[in-house]
Amino acid sequence: MMHLTTPSATPATVTDLVRAGLLELGDGCQIHPSAVFLPADMLGTIRPSVLGDRVTVGAFAIVHGGVTIGRDTRIGHRAVVGEPEYGYAVRRVYQGAGAPTAVGAGVVLRAGAVIYAGAAIGDDTTIGYNTLLRTNVRVGAGSQLAANLTIERGCVIGDGVRCSPGSHLTADTVVADRAFIGAGVRTINDKELIWRDPDHEQPLVPPSFAFGCKVGSGAVILAGLAVGEHALVGAGSVVTKDVRARAIVYGVPATQHGEVIL
Repeated sequence: MMHLTTPSATPATVTDLVRAGLLELGDGCQIHPSAVFLPADMLGTIRPSVLGDRVTVGAFAIVHGGVTIGRDTRIGHRAVVGEPEYGYAVRRVYQGAGAPTAVGAGVVLRAGAVIYAGAAIGDDTTIGYNTLLRTNVRVGAGSQLAANLTIERGCVIGDGVRCSPGSHLTADTVVADRAFIGAGVRTINDKELIWRDPDHEQPLVPPSFAFGCKVGSGAVILAGLAVGEHALVGAGSVVTKDVRARAIVYGVPATQHGEVIL
């Protein structure tokens, strides 16, 4: 039996939630008996959730309030959707408030993926095993985010983007359409490395990745830098300057060696 658990309510079945107007199920939905729906956030605000036609929710998955899931989407085992942010992060304290969370049609959330409240995922996108999307992340349509990625708060990822396993996109990073991010890529948004010192902290400045660029595995992109359209960054490079459109750069520090031939 599927249950709702909140600090102020006894467990409720999915049938109870539907009857109360807190859960809308489309035709042909398949929900594992161990899945959990939590309409109330940590502040007690209750938000209904909507599942489109033929949505599948796997074993031990958790769906928080305010989630909208498009048709033919598959939520994998132990996946979490709409998790409220709580605690200190990025120079502010989060109080556990939920927010509307949108998962498009034909999306695949693989086992262990965690999608925080306020995120939005476009149609036909795949989110890999144990990948984390933090608060207010936006992912476009037809993108593939592989396993064990960390996508921090406020990142914007375009359409048709490929991110390979184990990479980290720091808060507010922008990845334009058709970009390719290799495995184990690291992005940085802090030039001063000062933490929890309000008298000396400087603004965080994320890098950005333009249309069609490619970043090889293990590259490190420093704060505030831009990788231009169709540029190529070689594997293992440390990028310390902007990379202009169509340039090929590699090395430590990365230097220009030519232009991409398209």
